[in-house]
Amino acid sequence: MPRLSRRQLLGAGLGGLSTAALGACATPGTHSVNSDAVIPPATGQTIRLSYWAWLKDFQKVADLWNAKNPQVQVDVVWIPGGNSGGYQKMYSALAAGAGPDLAQIELRSIPEFMLVNGLVDLNRYGAQEFASRYDPTLWGQVSFVDGVYGIPQDSGPMATFYQPAVLEKVGAVAPKTWDDWYQVGKELRKAGSYIDCFALSDASPFAAFAAQAGATWLKPEEDGWVINMTDDATMTVARFFDKAISDDAVQTAFAPYSPAWFAAAAKGGIASLTSGSWGDALVEGVSGGSGKWKAAPMPVWGNSGFGSSYLGGSTAAVLAGSKHPREALEFAVWLTTSPEGIDAMIKYSGIGWSPAKDFVGTARQQPSAFFSGQNYFKDVLVPASREQNPKWSWWPITQQSFNILSDGFRKKAGGTSIPDTVAQAEQDIITVFRNKGLTIRKEQA
Repeated sequence: MPRLSRRQLLGAGLGGLSTAALGACATPGTHSVNSDAVIPPATGQTIRLSYWAWLKDFQKVADLWNAKNPQVQVDVVWIPGGNSGGYQKMYSALAAGAGPDLAQIELRSIPEFMLVNGLVDLNRYGAQEFASRYDPTLWGQVSFVDGVYGIPQDSGPMATFYQPAVLEKVGAVAPKTWDDWYQVGKELRKAGSYIDCFALSDASPFAAFAAQAGATWLKPEEDGWVINMTDDATMTVARFFDKAISDDAVQTAFAPYSPAWFAAAAKGGIASLTSGSWGDALVEGVSGGSGKWKAAPMPVWGNSGFGSSYLGGSTAAVLAGSKHPREALEFAVWLTTSPEGIDAMIKYSGIGWSPAKDFVGTARQQPSAFFSGQNYFKDVLVPASREQNPKWSWWPITQQSFNILSDGFRKKAGGTSIPDTVAQAEQDIITVFRNKGLTIRKEQA
């Protein structure tokens, strides 16, 4: 991921946002805590850190830390998932000069919190000394030229989860390329099944597929942002899925993990799912599915692009109001790199793929009974985590951009093509950037 400064996030020459723009970004204010003096560690006293997260049973994880660190105690407060209300709660707390020490923030949302001065630059508290413990691609997702703004907590390298018996109905195996995927999808329709779903209501997978093909939609430069969503890689992906949808090779009536999806998967109506690594736990919810599923590398775009991509992923970020950032950093590093912390997150919270460079979790070092006795963690997901697009970067209005794309995808039934939707979304995203006072230009061919 290209490194960028907060000045690049804002656009050259802005130096800060206008009152109107700040309001549009749900900002707590223009002052950056990172211009204040470094807060020294607490000494001789017991302190309590608060962590807002949407992970289930996360207090049980924190209690393992608490038992060994009596002077630094962590209290977990459950909040809704980020865009389901959690982020607004964080923004409101920051605006009131309050909030937790740490919060679970998605990788793609870090720039939005940076934009509103909501995060502590953890490099000021020694984050760089821990960089070697993390997957370099994930560390790049939180690293910017002037600091580190979150600690990777989990990620979602992509793979394909599939039902061999359903594919065998048409004499197929897990597709190795997207062209194979399309051909198998067409054959499966003759057998009454779909190969997968294309969720019209969620643009995240489409962005992940474009990243796998080699796209980088937005790039920061010294004079602002540069956008290119109509590059060859993205248009290849857009034309591919436009044809797959038009030819009924992929299901669009429901989304993965919906009740309809679980019902179809249980009956053999869905043969596979290309998703983030965290999807394995959800696939295990398919009724009667144990021993009927396996995992394979996701299909590739011919001889170009990357072997995998990433879907989802979050951080343990230290919010601007924290009075104990060094202690919060130490807890976050323990949580995300120690075998004890990672194993506990897997056991109690069902956390996604570990960000630690050399440890995926004890439970993920052995074969899976559900996935046909396959050790897919070692054979599929570890390689996938090393075959991602390192140049992809997130931008300050990622979720709004995805909403724009999804609104366009829904018009496919009315005749609007996926390539036309992507081209129009690019123009709409440029408008949103400029309305927020951010500098952006279209990349020239």
